[in-house]
Amino acid sequence: MSVPETEVTTSPAALDGQPIERVQRDGVEYVVLGTAHVSRSSMEAVEALLDHEHFDAVAVELCDSRAQSMRDPEAFKQMDLFKVIRQGKAGMVAASLVLSTFQKRLADQSGIQPGAEMKAAMDGAERRNLPLWTIDREVGTTLKRAWRSVGFWQRFGLLGGLLASVFDREEIAQGDIEKLKQEDLLESAFSEFATGSKPLYDSLIGERDAFMAARLRQEAASSAGPANRRVLVVIGAGHLKGMCTLLREQQDDPAARVAELAALPPKARWPKWLAVGLVLLVFAAIAWAFHQNAALGAQALRDWVLFTGGFAALGALAAGGHPVSILAAFIAAPIKPFRPGIPAGGISAMAEAWVRRPRVVDFDTLRDDIVHWSGWWKNRVARTLLNFFLVSVGTIIGEYSAGIHIFKSLF
Repeated sequence: MSVPETEVTTSPAALDGQPIERVQRDGVEYVVLGTAHVSRSSMEAVEALLDHEHFDAVAVELCDSRAQSMRDPEAFKQMDLFKVIRQGKAGMVAASLVLSTFQKRLADQSGIQPGAEMKAAMDGAERRNLPLWTIDREVGTTLKRAWRSVGFWQRFGLLGGLLASVFDREEIAQGDIEKLKQEDLLESAFSEFATGSKPLYDSLIGERDAFMAARLRQEAASSAGPANRRVLVVIGAGHLKGMCTLLREQQDDPAARVAELAALPPKARWPKWLAVGLVLLVFAAIAWAFHQNAALGAQALRDWVLFTGGFAALGALAAGGHPVSILAAFIAAPIKPFRPGIPAGGISAMAEAWVRRPRVVDFDTLRDDIVHWSGWWKNRVARTLLNFFLVSVGTIIGEYSAGIHIFKSLF
């Protein structure tokens, strides 16, 4: 009896010990390979499966933007800084760059570029003219959902952890590298917090397991092909068990599940109302001061300008900003309550980018420069993003400091 084309007749040495699950669902066999994101053997296992088995499609644990970044590592050089700032994405871009410094240190030390097995899967699909399914949730959505899933103080911890990774110059311990080989890359970056926070773990791991299972079902339902199709699924080993279980058990509409998990949860309203309430109280106090005495009112108004503008300008100064961007921060911060839209940090950052336009070399060396803390001040792209962040922080500090000082002086 002849052996069917889909049956595995041999097991290449590269597959020995590799975690593989085979899931039958709706006439499709999913061959799910659990990989280590920092492992040459995982890359070889992907290539061996493609060489020795027949597949009708390849699915990878990547979103569209990460897949495009892997295909064209230089694409970020086309980034329009003004557009990024206007659209309020400067913070997300900066966070992504900080995460990339961790990945680069890992790649330099281990000799393996994180995600090499995903690149091998994409290249293999392209060589064989197979459809490529990108099944992971957009990384920006995952980071935003993770950020909004935790409380106010945990956010400070996450932010501090990200900033510490920029200044940490110690080599990553070999034991930690081995641990990273078995974890999801995003989970690894936030491991200290993910293990102790169920909402954070769900955002980084659990939700993505459900999202990827639904995306596989969605792609299978919408793609034409033979009755008995086989799909190679390449995902991190940390997702293997959870995603395969959900792939077998999910019964809801996959498109509805994908839409639900891709939506951003609403922002918490209390921080905004707290800030608005503070500003209203401060201006009520200033109005009361003017009612009592014009000189007293002028002094209170002066304090508002000096505190908010001064701290914002200090933020721009700390970022190594040009005098024009420092002045822009000083002017924009005090009038923030009357000027909804782009924050003071955005205005200062755009002024910085306008006066010191990033050069081609700044984009060329960006990923290398930001590995060292001094590179954030040397590279014009990184410095513009740093300017945005520090001016925004300075403005918030200035508003609270102004409010406290004004109330103490009046009451």
